[in-house]
Amino acid sequence: MTAKDILGNPDYLAISFGGYRDTTRKKQPTLTQLKEDLKILYAMGIRILRTYNVQLPHAPNVVKAISELKKEQPDFEMYVMLGAWIDCKHAWTELTPDHHQESEQNEGEINRAIALAKEYPSIIKVIAVGNEAMVKWAESYYVQPGVILKWVLHLQKLKAKNELPKDLWITSSDDFSSWGGGDPMYHVPELEQLIKAVDFVSMHTYPMHNTHYNPFFWGLTPEEKKLPKKKSLSLAMKRAVDFATDQYEQVKAYVQRIAPGKPVHIGETGWATTSDGFYGPDGSKACDEYKEKLYYESMRNWSNENGISCFYFEAFDEPWKDAANSVGSENHFGLITVDGKAKYALWEKVDQGIFDGLTRDGRPITKSFDGNEKLVLEKAMIPPLNHHLK
Repeated sequence: MTAKDILGNPDYLAISFGGYRDTTRKKQPTLTQLKEDLKILYAMGIRILRTYNVQLPHAPNVVKAISELKKEQPDFEMYVMLGAWIDCKHAWTELTPDHHQESEQNEGEINRAIALAKEYPSIIKVIAVGNEAMVKWAESYYVQPGVILKWVLHLQKLKAKNELPKDLWITSSDDFSSWGGGDPMYHVPELEQLIKAVDFVSMHTYPMHNTHYNPFFWGLTPEEKKLPKKKSLSLAMKRAVDFATDQYEQVKAYVQRIAPGKPVHIGETGWATTSDGFYGPDGSKACDEYKEKLYYESMRNWSNENGISCFYFEAFDEPWKDAANSVGSENHFGLITVDGKAKYALWEKVDQGIFDGLTRDGRPITKSFDGNEKLVLEKAMIPPLNHHLK
């Protein structure tokens, strides 16, 4: 199987994966823990994982765990979209980030990705150069498109010289605006060259974040507020899904003008289940398990029907993301909690028995809310009134 065979194939579902259980990435998941997670994801029909960097042992260990599982279970099948983290000069330091120069660490990161792709050609099918590395709101570290282009061309040259597998696909995973789907300020010659150079475009879309930052689509009309709760939530979430699919179509339209036929897939989209901030009870009232289920199912169905891979964000909750605030939304994008509780989006799979015999840190996979569906709906928040909706 090659990336061309896998991407857009509904039999090869995609997901973003981090196996971290703790509030710090210094505590790396063990191979045993990663194998537990991989078996859970395999049972869900997941066949390709997305990782984010090769700076830490996590990604190499994920690939190693897959390799070992394939030896233990000959029918086990899992592939990887390997992320290489890209920064600007002075990123994450006390100095002012220089967005026109790249970090000295980038070369080493690309070389680690190359080495891993060479070692595991049957598992690593994609290398993504950078994660949200071009979008201007990533003020701590973003780079200009020319930096990403430089490394994409480097990898493509290695493929041409047979120093990397010819069917290894190269991309960059970035916000929809970075791929030309939004503000025209991103429409620069280097971006056009990058679109031509990648094997496919990996774009991100987050309507959940936009319920705060760009909420024109979010909420209910006065008439919708009077409807039964399930109906009003369904209408609100349909608009959220429409927001995401519209962003996809905007990127696709821009890409097709520059490189007709270039595939566009979704490198990230997701919906958090908890927030004490912008998306919680005193904010946009976006985050709960009921809404996550509606969003997850809609995005899976839409992407499968349209031959689009959706690296849904994400498999498991990761408490390191907002370590100082346990109820921060960034910690709660998972479909499964740290302690192995399947959130509402996966309850049907629990009922089907697909997780039978599987554990996370020794705990069986059980339903959140003790399986009380009434409580899930009760905890779901009604979105605010939006008088601008038609």
